[in-house]
Amino acid sequence: MYAPKPGAAPVGRMIAAQTALETRMLLRNGEQLLLTVIIPSLLLVLFSTVDIITVPVATTGGAGKAVDFLAPGILALAVLSTAFTGQAIATGFERRYGVLKRLGASPLPRWALMTAKTLSVLVTEVLQIALLTAIAVGLGWSPHGNPVSVVVLLALGTAAFSGLGLLMAGTLKAEATLAAANLVFLLLLVGGGVIVPLEKFPDAARSVLELLPISALSDGLRAVLQDGAALPWGDALTLAVWAVLGLGAAAKFFRWE
Repeated sequence: MYAPKPGAAPVGRMIAAQTALETRMLLRNGEQLLLTVIIPSLLLVLFSTVDIITVPVATTGGAGKAVDFLAPGILALAVLSTAFTGQAIATGFERRYGVLKRLGASPLPRWALMTAKTLSVLVTEVLQIALLTAIAVGLGWSPHGNPVSVVVLLALGTAAFSGLGLLMAGTLKAEATLAAANLVFLLLLVGGGVIVPLEKFPDAARSVLELLPISALSDGLRAVLQDGAALPWGDALTLAVWAVLGLGAAAKFFRWE
């Protein structure tokens, strides 16, 4: 005979189920899909095919095509849009509507919920990066460098932006999070070395902008993929510091209701 066995499922199974749910919800959200997939793709195609900006020539002696400069920056922008902007907005409204409070009372531990959200971000980023890479290669991009260094930089960037996004979502009201997250996205798009080279800014402003996580990620990816350099430890350290500060602050100050 079958005997009931009440109790929670194993944590690993709960995390996997929550990750799948979070990913489906994200991909079904038209506004988030616009932010995470369509906008980076359009920016990549537009600035790669229209002579709008002058980009530095690669140190490897390549032709200095616009796509060689833009593709790493757009990959960094994709991480920003998903790990920070998209996650902050979605989590902020989940908190407002009481979803997080109810999930926090379920057998799923709160740390496991945050883990599932992070894994959902990683799944989405894999899809983003695959699509953007295919578009960039179609536009003539020829990446260099060690793929392991790229993965390390992307992981550190995801951790940094995820921590900052959760910190914003867990401390501000949902409407304020919506406005602030989109504003930060636009500001970092312009001043983070994604499309406009940091060399275009005054020295005083550039010294500050180089400390931003988006600048470290875009410059680090550019050093590897455009110049064929090894892992840029300075950029990796900057991202690691932001990740520790962001995740630590989010863990301490995040409010569930």
